[in-house]
This record gives sequence, C-alpha cells and structure tokens, in this order.
Amino acid sequence: MTDPQVVCRRLVGRTAVVTGAGSGIGLASARRLASEGAHVVCADIDENAGKAAADAVGGLFVRTDVTDSVQVEALFQAAYETYGSVDIAFNNAGISPPEDDSILTTGLEAWKRVQEVNLTSVYLCCKAALPYMRRQGRGSVINTASFVAVMGAATSQISYTASKGGVLAMSRELGVQFAREGIRVNALCPGPVNTPLLKELFAKDPERAARRLVHVPVGRFAEPEEIAAAVAFLASDDSSFVNAAEFLVDGGIAGAYVTPL
Repeated sequence: MTDPQVVCRRLVGRTAVVTGAGSGIGLASARRLASEGAHVVCADIDENAGKAAADAVGGLFVRTDVTDSVQVEALFQAAYETYGSVDIAFNNAGISPPEDDSILTTGLEAWKRVQEVNLTSVYLCCKAALPYMRRQGRGSVINTASFVAVMGAATSQISYTASKGGVLAMSRELGVQFAREGIRVNALCPGPVNTPLLKELFAKDPERAARRLVHVPVGRFAEPEEIAAAVAFLASDDSSFVNAAEFLVDGGIAGAYVTPL
C-alpha cells in the first residue's frame, strides 16, 4: 500500500495553526499537515514538547496557554506575520484529569478547569482565527470534540463530556454563520485514541480499558495518525462541501449496538 503522506500534497503554501501540538493527535496532525505542504505553527503550553514538534516539521513554535485570550491572539498574529495567512486552525488542546469523574464526585474547581481548557479555549481560538480568514475569504477551522459529544457513558467524565458537547454545538453554529464567506468550521469527533493520555489512564486501570474496548467494533483504539488523516482531509479542498459537521472518526462505536466477539 502506498503511504498517503508520500503522495498527498493538498496544502502547499497554506498556514496551519495547531494547538496541543506537542503530543498525541496534535503532534501527529502537525506532522501530517506539514507532509502535505503546509507551514505549521505549533502551539503548546509545554515548551519542550512544543518546540520539538515545531523542529520536527520545520515550523514555528509559539508557547501558548490556550485559556489566555492575549496569548491566543498573539499565536494567530505570529502565524500571520510569519507566513502571511491563517488558512487552517486545528483547535485541539484539551485535558482529561482524573478528578473529572461522576457528577456525584466531581468538584466545581475540576469542572471549571476542564471547561476552560476544552471549551473556552476553542472559543478563544475561533475568535482569534476568524478575522484573518474573513479577510482572506477562505479558511478551515477544525475543532476537536469527541464521540462522547454524541453518546452517553455510564463511566462518566462529566465536565469533559459537557465541554465536548459545547465544542460540537459551537462548531455547528460557526460553520453556518460564516459559510458564505468561504470559511468552513467542523467538529472532529474521535473515538478513543492510543495517545499518552489514554495510555496513562488505562495503564492505571486495565479493567477500565477493557470495559471501553469491548464497545469498539474494530476491536482496537485509533492511532493518532488515523485521526491526523481526517484532520488533513478537513483542512483540504477535498472537503470543500463538508461544513458544520460532526465528523466522527470512531471505528464504528456510535453506530454499534452489539459488537463482534
């Protein structure tokens, strides 16, 4: 099979801003977008990881706390000043801390922290990116939601779930609002992904991992590169009529009732 990253050059000359670029989906996406010709601006609060990501893709690193409006505005300004455009905004940074659990045990501070990082940050990134895209008359915004935005789980992470539902609703609204200005906004909804965050969570609790894995029809979690391929599609003109969508990349979880043995 031919490696798609070798033959796809759909993003030559475009500028992509990726938050949470230091690891997991963000890192894989930064690599994929760069391989397709994009200038990639890597944003992360972890300076070492973010700089390593930028170095790996020949891009620009901007240390960014995505909950800080001033830093977010500076991120997109740096992208524009360095490369001359803001064509793709992959608003991907997020957290899933252990203290975010059942509504019966999750405290207000944990709730607020997850909302700030997972939902408010997407609001801030969209608010900062859209003016550049409106001036250009084009752009693709991709916001990381989750399959939990469209499904319920008895093993709840209540603030995470609520935040991703908010990302999905906001993406839909923005996609409709700015569609006639040449701007598309979509919510990427991954299933469980084999990232350091998930590995750490499930290494501590194999029973929790097994309880989730049984619901995945393909019998495994996604690899970050599989999600990155969806990001590249949504960033490119190949998805020119995909807008205001909940773009599920979940191995069939949302479509399943009984999975294969």
